[in-house]
Amino acid sequence: MALLSNTGQRNAILYASKCSLIKIISSKLFALNARFILIVNKLSAMERKLSGMWILVILVIVSAVLAGCTGTPGKENTPTVTPTILPVKETPVVINSTGPVSENERSVAEANNRFAFDLFSHLSKDPANAGSNIFFSPFSISSALALTYEGARGPTADEIRSVFHFPAADTVRKRGYSDINAGINKADTGYTLRTANSLWADKDFLFLPEYMGTASQYYNANTTNLDFINKPEESRATINQWVEQKTENKIHDLIPSGAINSATRLVITNAIYFKGTWIKQFDKNNTQPMDFQVSPNNTVPVQMMQRTDEDGVYNYAETDGVQMLEMPYAHGNGKDLSMVVILPEKNNLTAAGAALDPQQLSHLQNSSTPRRVMVYFPKFKIETEYRLPATLSSMGMPMAFTVSADFSGIDGAKDLFISDVIHKAYIDVNEEGTEAAAATGVIFWKTAVRNDSPIPVFKADHPFVILIRDNDTGTILFIGQVTNPNGP
Repeated sequence: MALLSNTGQRNAILYASKCSLIKIISSKLFALNARFILIVNKLSAMERKLSGMWILVILVIVSAVLAGCTGTPGKENTPTVTPTILPVKETPVVINSTGPVSENERSVAEANNRFAFDLFSHLSKDPANAGSNIFFSPFSISSALALTYEGARGPTADEIRSVFHFPAADTVRKRGYSDINAGINKADTGYTLRTANSLWADKDFLFLPEYMGTASQYYNANTTNLDFINKPEESRATINQWVEQKTENKIHDLIPSGAINSATRLVITNAIYFKGTWIKQFDKNNTQPMDFQVSPNNTVPVQMMQRTDEDGVYNYAETDGVQMLEMPYAHGNGKDLSMVVILPEKNNLTAAGAALDPQQLSHLQNSSTPRRVMVYFPKFKIETEYRLPATLSSMGMPMAFTVSADFSGIDGAKDLFISDVIHKAYIDVNEEGTEAAAATGVIFWKTAVRNDSPIPVFKADHPFVILIRDNDTGTILFIGQVTNPNGP
């Protein structure tokens, strides 16, 4: 036994010596690389490109060397076995943020934006929405479903995470939403922006204190007890009244008649409201009637706002197929917000949709520069409503809407499933600025009871895509497609 012990000690000493030598070599390589980078920064663009290969070689060598100094001496480094879950897209989403952002906020913002593009693609391709305006708040939907995800378990949770791209790490996800919500609700003198979550629980149904605690601590969602079994209509009216109050009476009757009945046990709601004025407002005297081309053979009259003076300087970019314009909102010491408009050539909404890709949108934003632009932009008001169970199921989370759903993280049992996900949104764009609101409701039923070049001209006289973005974190708060400014 003593011989074995001595052998083990000798191996440990040799291992430690090897690691010390390796780390000394690695530190020298890092130092050399750092000095080399300083030199590279002074080179031309082409020389930097060629020199980048040397930097990459050094980093690869250092990583390989350090890999030999991991694990436990005398033992093999065995790979970690992780459980199989549904695939989640891992392509990085570049976010152009203008303020300090924590990694938690960045992770949640990236997840929200990826979901925004996914849902927009599904809605725009749905034949039921052909020729219709599209407008929704991805942040409102993802907030309500994040609260839902906190109570999901097993394959049900895996499916929800795959659709919403939620960070797998509980701490990152929870603190990310907490920090973003706190930033959104920070008072600002230039605009009004706020969001709120709430849980509406059946007064006789038992819920896990841990779930309610998570909802309160990280999502600022208070729980209100209602009598769904005996007073479903009164309960529905109470929830709708809360939504109206949180959205300045812009979202009415979020929960429709019949959606709540004696089978209802829980309703999760989110509301978001925004009202801001343009930094560069449009002169109402310049607004004139103009034709808007709904389709190649059809036009409708609109009130077209105009900003063509020398002070009309905006962040602007263009590619072969689209133009991008960023119109900022006035703010005090709060978040930097703006409307980003993607205008395709002629009537080609496919090109605008293609730009709603993380890499494409990032490319447009990175290539944009402040310049004078002659802007023509229609006044419009849009109200939309979506019932999302079928859409979310087709996107990859069908189990949540079946009796096989596992929301045992909410009640400790598998007695709940989602009966409906309802989303309503509103936007009003005029010479002064923008007012937008949205709300989401997730309804749970009990399973057992189930049922200097030339000045660019940006003339938005044909369908276009809009985003309202929190520039500090890069979070897309609203997203939409305007095909008919006069439409519903």
